[in-house]
Amino acid sequence: MRMKGLIMGVLLACTSPLLMAADYYVDVTNRTGYTIFYLYVSPGSAKTWEEDVLGSDVIMNGDTTRVTLTGYTNPYFDIQAVDEDGDSYTFWNVNVAEQDLVITLDHLD
Repeated sequence: MRMKGLIMGVLLACTSPLLMAADYYVDVTNRTGYTIFYLYVSPGSAKTWEEDVLGSDVIMNGDTTRVTLTGYTNPYFDIQAVDEDGDSYTFWNVNVAEQDLVITLDHLD
């Protein structure tokens, strides 16, 4: 009976969402002609934006930055970039496991 309880505990631990979390990344390329000052990335199911993932960094025009997303259980994210003029570029439901992001003026909100 004790062994059955141990096996059940291990099975429950293995199916825990925390243990099923993964690390994702997305390469973001800036082709807007402007410097991107802020980059907000939130899970696709979130109701609000999370903190700016760039911190004190920026993405200069023509540069690519890799953003690592740690501890999530789903590869779908909403991503918003804000440039030096305060213009925003929003991408909804991006599957970062399958695609990277190239931001151009065509994506201006």
